[in-house]
Amino acid sequence: MTRSIPMALVAATYGVPTAPAHPDLALADVFAASRERLQARGDAFRRDPITPARTHQFEQDVQAALREMGRPFVEFAYNHVEPADGEESSRHAQYEHESYTRVRRATPQNAWTVFGPIRVRRFGYRPSQAGEPMLFPAAVRLGLVSGASPARACRACELLAEAGATQHRVRARRRADYGVGWGVKKLRQVSRAIADDRATFRHDAQVEQLLAWVAAADASTGRHKPVLCAGRDGITLRLRVTKGSLYEVASTGTISVYDRRGRRLGTAYLAYTPEPGQPTMTGALTDAIRDVLTQWEGGLPRLCYVTDAGDNETGYYEAVLRGMIHPRTGQVVAWVRVIDYYHASGRVWLLAGVLFADAGRAARWAHTMLRWLLTPGGVNRVLHSAAAVRAIRTLTRTQTKEYRTAYDYLRSRMSHMDYARYRRVGVPLGSGVTEAACKTVFTQRLKLSGMRWGKDGAQAILNLRVILLSGVWDVVYQRVLAAWTLPVMGGHADSHQKTLEIAA
Repeated sequence: MTRSIPMALVAATYGVPTAPAHPDLALADVFAASRERLQARGDAFRRDPITPARTHQFEQDVQAALREMGRPFVEFAYNHVEPADGEESSRHAQYEHESYTRVRRATPQNAWTVFGPIRVRRFGYRPSQAGEPMLFPAAVRLGLVSGASPARACRACELLAEAGATQHRVRARRRADYGVGWGVKKLRQVSRAIADDRATFRHDAQVEQLLAWVAAADASTGRHKPVLCAGRDGITLRLRVTKGSLYEVASTGTISVYDRRGRRLGTAYLAYTPEPGQPTMTGALTDAIRDVLTQWEGGLPRLCYVTDAGDNETGYYEAVLRGMIHPRTGQVVAWVRVIDYYHASGRVWLLAGVLFADAGRAARWAHTMLRWLLTPGGVNRVLHSAAAVRAIRTLTRTQTKEYRTAYDYLRSRMSHMDYARYRRVGVPLGSGVTEAACKTVFTQRLKLSGMRWGKDGAQAILNLRVILLSGVWDVVYQRVLAAWTLPVMGGHADSHQKTLEIAA
């Protein structure tokens, strides 16, 4: 059997014609040359003494050779999506309610794949309506986004969504992994297009993931009810403006599921750039919660809302959660409102610093109060102790103001600080998951040294990052590809033929 025969079999396996992409270049010849280069590398590796350094270099050389082997094969396959002779292609096409007519000559396009850059030859179709762009059905069917193949666009966006990523680092990784890099403009074009498409499917994928976690929690063993815990918080983000930069408060939201032993099974994340009142976050968080309640048919998990006492966080509970109606039963849903234990602890330490001049006595009192906070009626005990010490102390005007602020914080929120009961029923005491989300979603990606953002660019990265962190990256991308609108070839000609038949 000659080497050209197995190469033809490989091509047939992938549904690619065995005819050459160019008159002087056969696919079998491409594979034969690559095979010889691989064989030469293997012989050289075995011939000389083996060392870890040579092994490292050998694997890198083989990876580069395999990439070079794949690139002409992919180019060959993509260039045979359409017939080489334009007259064999459909003369007309329908796409997004518009009719198109094929032009006579094919035009080339640079495309980027996971194997590197290739040249794709495709026929253009001119629109019937003036002002519309030319349609290239082959490029649409291949899923090219600004010239990037679906696999390469996916990987580029995944790199952009990772912690610590910058445009420079992503471009460097692309060069190292695929032998070629993109400019900043190309990287932004692809990432924004993919981010917008993915955001459309994020909600459904996150709800399905939450339902899977709730089902797992319901089937778990332990003494508590499963818990569905929501939270939200704000974090400052440096924005780029005409005359410099400014800082505004962005928002992050979380929905976590805990099993019957209090173990967190997973968290779905939301994140949005700054806006007055944070209505987008409110709508997205509410929609996710309601859809989970609508689709879950088992026993209702314990619902809790754990945050600090900020204005947006408190306002969301008062305006939305407190009177929420179950979408299926029509009954008011009972939410357990928890003020984060660590924010409450901060007020205790503030009281200690005001009430005691001696740092040692202040620390001992604070540690005692923190233990009391976790006992039944703990907040009352803390307030009584603070008031008793305050009665025998003379405070300055500043100390009095600080004392009153901390004291009123605890007293006005006593009903949401029943930490002993929360522990007894398996409800989280702290908003650590949401606080951590501010760091993992924003700080580790959007707040690196020197970074400042336009709102559109920041939201594109956030759309990608929350999908990655929520564990639904692959699910969302597959749905993006499945929903891709494809052109209908020959639609206009068929309609014209039917019109003639009717007239006859």
